Amino acid sequence: MQTRNHSLIAPALGTARQVTSFHYGKPGGGPKVYIQSSLHADELPGMLTSWVLRRKLAELETAGRLRGEVVIVPVPNPVGLNQHWLGHLIGRFESNTAQNFNRNFHELTALVLPDIEPRLGADEAANRAAIRTAMGEALAAQRPTNELESMRLALQKLSYDADIVLDLHCDWEAAMHIYTNPDLWPEVEPLARYLDAKASLLALNSIGNPFDEIHSFCWSELRERFGTRYPIPYGSISVTIELRSQRDVSHEYAEHDAQAIVEYLVTRGVIEGTAAPLPPLAHPATPLAGTEPIVAPHSGVLVYRVECGTWVERGAAIADIVDPLADTVTTLHASVSGVMYARHSARFATAGMEVARVAGDTPIRGGSLLSL
Repeated sequence: MQTRNHSLIAPALGTARQVTSFHYGKPGGGPKVYIQSSLHADELPGMLTSWVLRRKLAELETAGRLRGEVVIVPVPNPVGLNQHWLGHLIGRFESNTAQNFNRNFHELTALVLPDIEPRLGADEAANRAAIRTAMGEALAAQRPTNELESMRLALQKLSYDADIVLDLHCDWEAAMHIYTNPDLWPEVEPLARYLDAKASLLALNSIGNPFDEIHSFCWSELRERFGTRYPIPYGSISVTIELRSQRDVSHEYAEHDAQAIVEYLVTRGVIEGTAAPLPPLAHPATPLAGTEPIVAPHSGVLVYRVECGTWVERGAAIADIVDPLADTVTTLHASVSGVMYARHSARFATAGMEVARVAGDTPIRGGSLLSL
């Protein structure tokens, strides 16, 4: 195992931060896997899972079972970890710019398009290598001007050439669920099974350049542009894994989730061995555009009627909003059938607040599909 530190631009005199990456296996000796956790710094289940995963990888490396390189970044966002307000960790948005830490990564397609076509030919493997080389050159040419930009660039430089990219997150309150590119679903389904994902949400481009999508959307777009003339593979299997709720930080969950990732890497040939039998898939994958946001029409005390991970039929009661001044109760209903996979952690709703999401199987939305 190798430990590497990646310095960030210091935002002020007397301050300095870095991103630390841990490298297991042999670079270039097989598939490359990149795993990071808690990019939203207040989403801590992934950080614990990464710690457990590091221990497992150390044992596998010692046993000679790694057939590629696995890069773990347990703390990709030291900036967000230092943002506290009156005792609360505020890790989703950068306090200086209000930017979401999981948005606005470099769009790799745009970076390589100006000069990639002359490098392409009839060999798929050579094209993969040429595209990755172009990506690396383009990222090396970027000149960040602040700490946030330098952090995003450091993460992309570590991950752009990975065959598998796993970004570990969680929600306020949620069941286990994942996001991935619909083109990749056949490759990702075993991971959803091992994790026991209650919802698998598919989107090619949800808008905003979140971390997982910038690794897969570029390959889909390059295939669309050049695929009739040059063979271009899907160069990266990228997945966002939502490890339940912010408070679901336990040794038991971390052990389960880390082992699920190990089993998946065995199926991909990154780890030598025989994978555990595939568990059943809890529910079929659905389009992210089919997800229904349940929105509060007015303020009041929020009382949920449904637990996360529950299948609900169209018309099912999801939550009540109680107005103790007007003595009214407004019940919110689902207009689609599917798994209610996430809900807000607050118990006081403001007018227009999204309180829950249900994973329907028919697209009903367009534009930006993710929350802020």
